[in-house]
Amino acid sequence: MTAVLDAFRPRSRAAGGVIAPIALVITDVDGTLVTPDKVLTPAAAAAARRLAGAGVGLTLISSRPPRGLTGLVKGLDIRLPFGGFNGGVLSAPDQTPIETHYLAPDIARQVLAVFERPGVDIWVYAGSEWRMRDPHGAHVAHEQLTLGFAPTVVGDFDDLAGGVGKIVAVSDDAPLLARVEAEAKAALGDKAAIIRSQAAYLDVTHPLANKGDAVTALTRLIGVDLGRTAVIGDMYNDVAMFDRAAYAVAMGQAPDEVKARADAVTGANTGDGFAWAVDHLILPRALGAAP
Repeated sequence: MTAVLDAFRPRSRAAGGVIAPIALVITDVDGTLVTPDKVLTPAAAAAARRLAGAGVGLTLISSRPPRGLTGLVKGLDIRLPFGGFNGGVLSAPDQTPIETHYLAPDIARQVLAVFERPGVDIWVYAGSEWRMRDPHGAHVAHEQLTLGFAPTVVGDFDDLAGGVGKIVAVSDDAPLLARVEAEAKAALGDKAAIIRSQAAYLDVTHPLANKGDAVTALTRLIGVDLGRTAVIGDMYNDVAMFDRAAYAVAMGQAPDEVKARADAVTGANTGDGFAWAVDHLILPRALGAAP
């Protein structure tokens, strides 16, 4: 994965390593805000309230479709725009799309052609649907728990209507998925963003549907400078936002390459690492410039 990370721009920091007071937190969801069982713990919810009490904004960015973030947006009383599909769709809290970046149909068909092989399940997120051919495939039950809605079973992926937000290659065969990733990058070049959102998930989205560009867009929509923005994440697709924000926190269970690109590391999502980051890393930097 090192080669993947090297493709991102290096972060820039204020002179002397000092950042302005944090005014906005943008957090990843799976692996960061929620537990492996997709639970928002009382400690995480309380930490979100402490951010609000300190006048610090909070919003979400996730590889999930916007529909799969509905419960968290409501539960955390998110009142700011948020990002789904790694930033492919930026939505208002009521799910109204604000900015969208969908895969063009011809690019989507190229992706499907590369992914089509034994050992790889294909998921297509189009419109508000999560489409697949095998509802009994690996990780389907877990993804349904994550999203809060069931897949739409199809015989093929010929219908690309509704706007394709994301196509995912799913496989627990690590060498196979690595080959698929390399082939997809060779075939598509800069026509798509291709990156792992989880170890078994290879996401393909529009080139602008990446968390770096999405963080920049969210700060513009919200009206907060990037220099006053902190981000929290755990996977390779989060590194792009680490490279844009003023302050980046990696989760304790993140791969070492991801941790190396953050300013600080908190605990794992199995031990309320999000809450610890808010209390010990974010809130002190919301009260004044901190090294």
